[in-house]
Amino acid sequence: MEVGSSSSNFKLYDQFELLEFEDRLVFKSLESPDKGFSICRRQGNIEPLSDESSSGKPPKTSTIYGVAGTIRLLAGTYVLVITSRKEVGSFLGFPVYRVESMKFLACNEALRFSNSQEKRDEAYFMSLLKTVEATPGLYYSYETDITVNLQRRCKLMEAWTSKPLWKQADPRFVWNNHLLEELIEYKLDRFIIPLLQGNILKLLLYHAFEPICLSFQVTQLKLKSSPATFTLLSRRCTRRLGTRMWRRGANLEGDSANFIETEQLLELEGFRCSSLQIRGSIPLLWEQIVDLSYKPQLRIIQHEQTPQVVERHFNDLYQRYGETIAVDLTDKHGDEGQLSAAYAEEMQKLPNVRYVSFDFHHVCGSSNFANLQVLYDKISEEFEKQGYFLIDKDGKILEEQRGIIRSNCIDCLDRTNVTQSYLAQKTLDIQLQRLGVFTSTEYISMFPEDYVKFRTLWAEQGDEISLEYAGTHALKGDLVRYGKQTVAGFIKDGMSALSRYYVNNFHDGIRQDALDLVSGRYTVSKSNPSPFQLNSFESFSYLPVASALLIGGLTLTTFSLQQGIPSCLKNKRLETHSIMCLPLSGLE
Repeated sequence: MEVGSSSSNFKLYDQFELLEFEDRLVFKSLESPDKGFSICRRQGNIEPLSDESSSGKPPKTSTIYGVAGTIRLLAGTYVLVITSRKEVGSFLGFPVYRVESMKFLACNEALRFSNSQEKRDEAYFMSLLKTVEATPGLYYSYETDITVNLQRRCKLMEAWTSKPLWKQADPRFVWNNHLLEELIEYKLDRFIIPLLQGNILKLLLYHAFEPICLSFQVTQLKLKSSPATFTLLSRRCTRRLGTRMWRRGANLEGDSANFIETEQLLELEGFRCSSLQIRGSIPLLWEQIVDLSYKPQLRIIQHEQTPQVVERHFNDLYQRYGETIAVDLTDKHGDEGQLSAAYAEEMQKLPNVRYVSFDFHHVCGSSNFANLQVLYDKISEEFEKQGYFLIDKDGKILEEQRGIIRSNCIDCLDRTNVTQSYLAQKTLDIQLQRLGVFTSTEYISMFPEDYVKFRTLWAEQGDEISLEYAGTHALKGDLVRYGKQTVAGFIKDGMSALSRYYVNNFHDGIRQDALDLVSGRYTVSKSNPSPFQLNSFESFSYLPVASALLIGGLTLTTFSLQQGIPSCLKNKRLETHSIMCLPLSGLE
């Protein structure tokens, strides 16, 4: 299939007129004013656009840039719309946008007929929707699917690009997959926008002294060759979506938390190179429940299905990516050491996977970035055999990537970022040598100005991924940017670590509730009792009220925490969707 061809590509409507009547919301394409739909503000029913539904003068009219989905709560339907966007670059020649702001519009006239408990519950659910509106790192395109990597894309049939974008998309990486269900049911294909959570960072490389754009700033690089484009695209999986302390390990299906596919693209003189790396939480059943301590105790959950969980995870990777090298960067002592040992034991049972243990803190410390060469020496032969994907200007496949590196630390953030950037640098050197830009003795590190830009791009990517999962910038960013720890970086890491402690203990519970709500892991229904009145700890219907964590025995700290918790949420047990709290059928 010819990559980047737009002749037969499916294209979404990209701007809408939103008419807000008292009894209905009307969405009309500005490109094709006769195309659109309406939503009843009483029953939440969706209807095709008609003369009757769009007639009259609405109290409010505005321009929006997409409908990201709908969700039904106790009192009715809420519609998520994109209210502002920013074009941040392109993917294979097609414009890509970042969501700058979005808003839930209420179709909840039924609220006035609700009882007092339902009104209180709805108020809390609405507060969760407000949290969702602030979700960072959401990207999309009106003209192409950005959830599928280049290698897989090139092997799909030509007719694939003529399908609606939601059908083209890899559902693992569609952040609003659950929210799109009603729009899909009504066949509103040209209005359905799959959103990707992750990041897209682009670097344009030119001859000496020619201006380039690095994300949003203009700078200069001095490369030896023709203009080249370097792109980093990270795709967050939604199968075990969550925040740092509230989503750890894997579920029974083998889906791991913080699972991200990162694609490094190089475009040069008609050639396109793609290389993939993945990260994800250690795929065992384990948890680390927040308890106001700086480093909560890590607990491995003993379960008879643990071997099957690990096997399912790596079988899925083998089907998608080929043979896997699992690089475990955790410490080999303390809680991390126990988890690492349990992981290593399970990995010995698997074919098609090579497990490599590398104690990052012991070997690299806080400043010895170059010591990652020790890791590279262990895996270099297999890593280079895995290769990368390469096509020429005619779309002919010249090279294929035949395996994957899966990296993890505990959070799959800081140590993982450093390691992945190091391996990405090795791949870039190999690609530039293959294309004749570098000789066999030249490397990107020999060109200081270019090298700084490459590392900066990877550091920025690490920050975005960390913001989405942990709520702060990544730690160890200096190792990626400069190859060593600086005083300023040390101070910044200290501040970020303190911020993580605060966010993880006092904010992430609410964020987790919000993510569970919009991803469909908790379904609101009038037929179910209020989740805030139940007293049993075992029901898997509970909304995880992570913000209501109360630890018996805490005195002043507990008292202070309770001042910030709504009274209707106090004394409810934290529900983390771990096997400890849910029957097996309730595990996601």
